[in-house]
Amino acid sequence: MFLDVVYIVVLTAVAGACIPAGGLLASFERIRPNWLEQEFRHFLIAFGGGILLGAVAVVLVPEGRASMQGSLWSIPLILLGGLLFFGVERGLGLRRREAPQLTGLMLDYIPEATALGGLIVVNPGMAALLAALIALQNLPEGFNAYRELCDQPDYTSRKTLGFMSSLVLTGPIAGLLGYFVLSDHQAILGGIMLFASGGILYLIFQDIAPQARLDRHWGPPLGAVLGFCLALFSEMLVAHA
Repeated sequence: MFLDVVYIVVLTAVAGACIPAGGLLASFERIRPNWLEQEFRHFLIAFGGGILLGAVAVVLVPEGRASMQGSLWSIPLILLGGLLFFGVERGLGLRRREAPQLTGLMLDYIPEATALGGLIVVNPGMAALLAALIALQNLPEGFNAYRELCDQPDYTSRKTLGFMSSLVLTGPIAGLLGYFVLSDHQAILGGIMLFASGGILYLIFQDIAPQARLDRHWGPPLGAVLGFCLALFSEMLVAHA
């Protein structure tokens, strides 16, 4: 058990550390020439969206359905996740606190880390893959969330990076919760993965995909394709190990 706990903390902490790492990268405000800065940011938005879509397609939905033994309840759970994410974003928007990148980051990072903790007992290889996908998606999401937060009047660079660093702790906490509470309740674990999938799908098509588009530029759409292929390639490596 002790080794499992250490493994969970290390995996989730490393994945979470990519949040402030992405923010630190974004703190270098200017990339010359200006068109490259625009293209790079939109490429990262699309890349993160591609990884999120890949995480849903190759890990969260297949593992979630398997944990629920193929139950038809999988579909309502995915729909419920989308509806809840819509409600949260709607509430933030009505209070003029729209921050879709930060919202997406936290609403997928926490349930994914919880699922990771539960998977350690059942499928350690898939847990490691999920940790890698969380890390890969947290880096571009951290980059975009930093830029998003710095547009707010009350945020400075130091304050924003400090806040993003504090988010790292939520991953190990969620992972340990999944390990101690959900590892013996596979149906609940599967439900969380499917629920998170619905929310992620909503955020991809509501916020991330529209922000990724850039007129007369081919880089961002290819970034989405690259992100999805990277997620699929990672899953294939685990499957053939």
